[in-house]
Amino acid sequence: METLIEKFEVTENLGFTLKNYDPDYSGDFSKDAAKEILNDLKSELKDLQEKFYVNRSFSMLIILQAMDAAGKDSAIEHVMGGLNPQGCRVDSFKQPTSEELRHDFLWRHSKTAPERGIIGIHNRSHYESVLVCKVHPELILEETIPGYDTEDKIDKKFWDGRYESIKDFEKHLHRNGTIILKFFLNVSQKEQKERFLERIDDPQKNWKFSAGDIEERKHWKEYMKAYEEAISKTSTSHAPWFVIPADKKWFARIAICSILLDKLKSLSLKVPKLSDEEAKSLEYCKALLQDEKD
Repeated sequence: METLIEKFEVTENLGFTLKNYDPDYSGDFSKDAAKEILNDLKSELKDLQEKFYVNRSFSMLIILQAMDAAGKDSAIEHVMGGLNPQGCRVDSFKQPTSEELRHDFLWRHSKTAPERGIIGIHNRSHYESVLVCKVHPELILEETIPGYDTEDKIDKKFWDGRYESIKDFEKHLHRNGTIILKFFLNVSQKEQKERFLERIDDPQKNWKFSAGDIEERKHWKEYMKAYEEAISKTSTSHAPWFVIPADKKWFARIAICSILLDKLKSLSLKVPKLSDEEAKSLEYCKALLQDEKD
């Protein structure tokens, strides 16, 4: 039986297209059972996170990319909400600051890479530089890269170089013990429209809506093309992309949680065994406590 990790993983295949991934897919899962299923998955995930934290052998970087209103924030809340905050870190990347623009495009992402034992989540990531910047190449000019002072110079060679930089960066992290899982929450244009209307109609969600989101919808086809190219160029065995159906938020959460769980299980982590000296020290401390007078 095909697992979710097998179904949604993008293998190194230049023929990749988003048309082969249904945003509304939910398989044999039902919304009625979703909450219980997710709670069971989160319980297992929490147990494995503890082993991951105390082992300090690996770090994990989870990358979440999507169009607006695809459910990145709610995925973080519902999937990661049950984890121990001590072993988890979330970084959200907005428009680069003036300081960040004075560095290479990977600088702000490399300095927030998780340490061993930590599960790091990047809400948007270094991929913005080949997604929103691909659709709006004028943003590249703000980076003041030598030789790229006009948009016409930002050609195929430039983008291929940027994909290579990303792959080299991820390979470096992988070599040093970072497990990388990249999720594209694949929401349909129709569902995004419904969620935007909901944000406008619900006073409690008005703050989530930005008029700029409507302008970006005009570039939908360009964004899909940019995502297809970025995913096909950078999905590798050590840093795979997963295209997650996102029209049903409850299923997207189950899919992400299942994939994280499968990956952590594959590490066969165990609670570290104490050395003989540490075990003797533990017994000594136990004896001291037992000898204490109440």
